[in-house]
Amino acid sequence: MPLTNGDVGSSKANLLPGKDSLDHTTALEVLKTEGSGLDGLDAKTLLDSRVNGGLTYNDFLILPGYIGFSAAEVALDTPVTKRISLKTPLVSSPMDTVTEHSMAIHIALLGGLGVIHHNCSVENQAEMVRKVKRYENGFILDPVVLSPSTTVGEAKKLKEKWGFGGFPVTENGTLRSKLVGIITTRDIQFHPSLDEPVTAVMSTDLVTAPSGTNLAEANAVLSKSKKGKLPIVDENGHLISLLSRSDLMKNLHYPLASKLPHSKQLICAAAIGTRPDDRIRLQKLVEAGLDIVILDSSQGNSIFQIEMIKYVKEKYPELDVIGGNVVTCAQAASLIAAGVDGLRIGMGSGSACITQEVMAVGRPQAASVFNVSSFAARFGVPCIADGGIQNVGHVVKGLALGASTVMMGGLLAGTTESPGNYFVSREGQLVKAYRGMGSIDAMEDKKAGLGEQNAKQSNAGSARYFSEGDRLLVAQGVSGSVLDRGSVTKFVPYLLAGLQHSLQDIGVKSLSELRQGVRDGKVRFELRTVSAQAEGNVHGLHSFDKKLYS
Repeated sequence: MPLTNGDVGSSKANLLPGKDSLDHTTALEVLKTEGSGLDGLDAKTLLDSRVNGGLTYNDFLILPGYIGFSAAEVALDTPVTKRISLKTPLVSSPMDTVTEHSMAIHIALLGGLGVIHHNCSVENQAEMVRKVKRYENGFILDPVVLSPSTTVGEAKKLKEKWGFGGFPVTENGTLRSKLVGIITTRDIQFHPSLDEPVTAVMSTDLVTAPSGTNLAEANAVLSKSKKGKLPIVDENGHLISLLSRSDLMKNLHYPLASKLPHSKQLICAAAIGTRPDDRIRLQKLVEAGLDIVILDSSQGNSIFQIEMIKYVKEKYPELDVIGGNVVTCAQAASLIAAGVDGLRIGMGSGSACITQEVMAVGRPQAASVFNVSSFAARFGVPCIADGGIQNVGHVVKGLALGASTVMMGGLLAGTTESPGNYFVSREGQLVKAYRGMGSIDAMEDKKAGLGEQNAKQSNAGSARYFSEGDRLLVAQGVSGSVLDRGSVTKFVPYLLAGLQHSLQDIGVKSLSELRQGVRDGKVRFELRTVSAQAEGNVHGLHSFDKKLYS
């Protein structure tokens, strides 16, 4: 008696009644010959606003491809300007609750870029740039040099100012003067007399290298010695430059660090406005070693920004300038024609921004990124997707739509390296303050004006939204708090690992391959209904613990 259930020997599964099943070995050939063989939509069809409306990151998914490699093989190198590339596509936002020198240093060490905010005095911002530039070096060509008359107390104050305590001592207290010793933190840490000269406690048993030694040779000498510093001297014993053991350790621990090839210093970016006074600010930042300037405006297509771009390119041709913010091709075209080296895309999509609600102006972020980056790419101008990034998936989507990098504010605001102090919320959770630069709190902050009565004239928040001359401030942002995320040294590697695994699922081995696949229509997308978005999130559980990484 034949079996009707589970009898594979006497019956065949017939999924298409009246039709024979095809030979399974021909599946790939059939896929190619019957129709396009491609599921989903190409990016241009997906982002057609006339058909689908303006889309955000949550409104679509990227379809999976073929995996033939490990996630560790995925390369994340990407340009941030026409001339400067990064090892990872992450940029921190120039907000006063997100990026100061600590964030800029650690993001750069991890392969990204930190943009120092300008809601502070010129001197404070320039000092932050100097701290970033001095954090890591190859040959230190402008070391802090002490004279024999410098006291132990003065050396301690210099350590507090710069964050390091190893200083060469020369006869005249200047570079290219005869080297007489080196003072270290251990020499002065417990010394009882602050008035004694550093010559009383400095080390004179020095290991040096001659002028002309290349960086690889100098590193080899330093690694074999037990010294913290390697002075480079000429034939007369005059100090020419300095090499630090701490930099060797940083090279070992942070192989992806964003550094300039000639100086080995971390790449530093900072924001300024477009007022006449910002030209003075820019001069101070350039003198401090700035590499990239971002012109910070909520609406970048203005005569003020266009004139500032032209000024920067003429006065500082070696300085890269990123313009914005823009959300349309018409806005972008004005800034590209003026000479920008990069663009920042986004208007009203940030977590603490209410521009779209209050001003009724802006554009959904996915539509903005795709349209502007597609246009800018024709002129070789990289774009930053700024705003709307809530998770790893949003990072991937911003990059897939054509952005070279993504800028994060709220996602990084709760980390240890962001400015401000932690406090416990009413719910008993550890949080940090976070505010949009268009919030009333930010626009009334007097740090930029050093306590001047009319702080609005020099406030970065009011200038960003063209409100510095207004009698009544109209908020375009809010103030709030974000949950603690720990250190960026753990959080950013989580983002990068998630990004690599996502590209692996898509079937591409680099960000350039991802962008090319989108342009060629090989990387496909699918629209998500509200029900699909609910299905793609956690559902059906009584309770759960959403731990993102370990």
